[in-house]
Amino acid sequence: MPVPSPHRTIEIPEVSVYDVLFAGLTPEEEGRVAVTDSATGSVTTYGELRDRVDAFAGALAHRGLGVGDVVALHAPNSLAFVVAFHGIMRAGATVTTVGALGTAQDIAKQVTASGASLMLTVGALGTAGVEGAKDAGLAEDAVIDLADEANGLASLLAEGHAAPEVAFDPATHIAVLPFSSGTTGVPKGVELSHRNLVANIVQCGPLLMANGQTPDSTIMCVLPFFHIYGMNVLLNTSLYNRLHIVTMPAFDLPRFLELHQVHDIDFTFVAPPIAVVLANHPLVDQYGISSLTTVLSGAAALDEKLADAVQKRLGVAVLQGFGMTEASPVTHVSTRGETPLASIGLPVANTECKVVDLTDADFAEILPPGNEGERSDAGEMWIRGPQVMLGYLNNEEATEVTLMRDGWLRTGDIVQYDHEGNVYVVDRSKELIKYKGYQVAPAELEALLMSHEAIADAAVVGYRRESDGEEVPRAFVVPQVGLDGNVLEIGKEELMVWVAQRVAPYKKIRMVEFTDVIPKSGTGKILRKDLRDVPVSA
Repeated sequence: MPVPSPHRTIEIPEVSVYDVLFAGLTPEEEGRVAVTDSATGSVTTYGELRDRVDAFAGALAHRGLGVGDVVALHAPNSLAFVVAFHGIMRAGATVTTVGALGTAQDIAKQVTASGASLMLTVGALGTAGVEGAKDAGLAEDAVIDLADEANGLASLLAEGHAAPEVAFDPATHIAVLPFSSGTTGVPKGVELSHRNLVANIVQCGPLLMANGQTPDSTIMCVLPFFHIYGMNVLLNTSLYNRLHIVTMPAFDLPRFLELHQVHDIDFTFVAPPIAVVLANHPLVDQYGISSLTTVLSGAAALDEKLADAVQKRLGVAVLQGFGMTEASPVTHVSTRGETPLASIGLPVANTECKVVDLTDADFAEILPPGNEGERSDAGEMWIRGPQVMLGYLNNEEATEVTLMRDGWLRTGDIVQYDHEGNVYVVDRSKELIKYKGYQVAPAELEALLMSHEAIADAAVVGYRRESDGEEVPRAFVVPQVGLDGNVLEIGKEELMVWVAQRVAPYKKIRMVEFTDVIPKSGTGKILRKDLRDVPVSA
């Protein structure tokens, strides 16, 4: 039997994203602060935000954009992103969000694949947006710099066009088209309907309010809005809960801490790399962030020891969430004071979860263990719920591999259950290292390496040895810098021996490379493909 959600079943409103967020604004809510843009210092209320979204939608409709059109949005976390993002959907068009650090080639591919007819970019991100749009065949007047004084956001809003009357089926109309590697490694357009996003908003909103958020909460939004985690959890669900959002265009530790201090931020969303900094960096102690009560980590698995270190150092509750683009994104959220630190918890409302045996041709289901303190065998987690995507854009083959005919979504993540049904992420199935027939999870070795005092960051990938064709664990390590500014030293052999003393023989690190930085995506996921091609050092 699949593990059901412990939360009561909720009714999913059959409305657009705009309607669930803005249609019911009360006079009191209209005056509440919605967004503080830390880069510009602007402060925008909910009423002002709704009016700007309407005006932006009107400007797009005046240009002939609406249902059936796709608009590419290439911008950092900012008020401009929020207005443009919701304005596009308010006009009935579909948003395809573009990674802020994407190259012109990456952007051209996405614009072409999505069929976008308009590119909205920001000059502060460089020329990649303009160049990518041009390479995709968009005309010069189909590219708008939102920061441009003459033709950008301010100009569009000043035109004063009323928002259009649009009609579509929320269950089938695509609201957003983010691109994800899914379980197959190649970026694909993920078709998420208005109902998908609305479902996850109403699934997550009450859970977050029960897990540390309050009606007066001020939250930090540094994780990128272009990614589904930032888009539908940090941005949309926070607007749904009527919180005060502080945007940050990119992570910078001093500025991050300063904003917490100045705005009395009490709830912060992070990815594991930020958790590492909060647990270890000496600068953290120089700021007054006592208002912070809750840190919620997502985008990648959070190690239990790291979570505990953040809790103890900051005096906060650390929670975990799990999601993927194909699930809009949240499937699990841990419960404050109940869920073990290492677990992502139980499914959100209206969601089922099961773990299947990938070695079985019929995907036999793995059941939770019967005894406390035990964990089940590891298997791939499957999810079913109203937040699951419609499918991949123009890619029926990939859709059939990932989305089963009975509605189950294959996550590609290897997990275990405990006796209560709490889920523990072991690793991504496609990232497992096979050494002499044994499965080695990189995340487990990375967590161990990160516990060493001389290591600031680490990543583990498989390396195929030419001598015997065996795939072995290869570690990339960033040395820690002490308070005196000097690098803490440890030798490669010494480090491999240290690991060997703490793991099963088949899990031993066989190769070590020292590096200045671990390559990661904007949401903190390790870019293992970039590491696999790094030449072996002498």
